Amino acid sequence: MVPAAGNNGRLLEVKDLRIHFYTGSGIVKAVDGISYGLKPGQTLGVVGESGSGKTISSLALLRLVPRPGRLISGEILFEQENLIAKTEKEMISVRGKKIAMIFQNPAYSLNPIYSIGAQLGEIL
Repeated sequence: MVPAAGNNGRLLEVKDLRIHFYTGSGIVKAVDGISYGLKPGQTLGVVGESGSGKTISSLALLRLVPRPGRLISGEILFEQENLIAKTEKEMISVRGKKIAMIFQNPAYSLNPIYSIGAQLGEIL
């Protein structure tokens, strides 16, 4: 069963998400203004080179950005509720029950030597 979407028809909407890491060497802008939306039943694939912010942006959906990372700005709306505004206690009722993350298995990751098209075509 797919949860109902809100008025705009989107189950998940990420708006201008920015996550920075404050280090001794300076500020690292790990995620710098991504936005996307998903309707029920849609799938989103995120592809990018190592260090491009794929994992951090996904962890932000669950409010699990590790220190010294900080969510600087943006909105994460799930079923029309702002996940950024939720308390940790409220997020516990969301994580694993409504939203979950399937972590990448390095043994099955894409090979950087071959094109993504060739690798996905092999699967199909």
